[in-house]
Amino acid sequence: MRVMFNKLMIAASLAFCFSIGAAAQSVSGSLPAATRGKAVRAAVVLNIPSGLHVNSSRPGSEYAIATSIRPSASRLKIGAVSYPRGRNRRFPFADAPVNVYQGRVLFPFTVTVPANYRGRSISVNVAVRYQACTDEVCYAPKTQNITLTARVK
Repeated sequence: MRVMFNKLMIAASLAFCFSIGAAAQSVSGSLPAATRGKAVRAAVVLNIPSGLHVNSSRPGSEYAIATSIRPSASRLKIGAVSYPRGRNRRFPFADAPVNVYQGRVLFPFTVTVPANYRGRSISVNVAVRYQACTDEVCYAPKTQNITLTARVK
């Protein structure tokens, strides 16, 4: 009975730690007011707390989940996301360096509103997929969805 209780407590503790590590990042973004027929520069911001890092868009390891930013919108033209360079770091769990993001990371892209657009506002849905890690362990990959909105002039 005591052994079973100890195993349950360890499992619960691990589940709690994994959920804290995976949920610690915050995802936000910005989309300024847009003019019909012109492009505006939007951005997604990933805030990574101290003690954690996130695999970059090109981590250099076949086992690391790359960060991806996927904006989408109907009737708008979405430009390519610009991924910043990460930083190569060595970790006890990897034989080779892994390219990672730390701190505040900005992912800019452009949004163009068609000249014949009739609406007064625009919305861009963004799926942000990342894998957060400490120096010892990586957590399960997570996808956070956000919506950026702006008025149209």
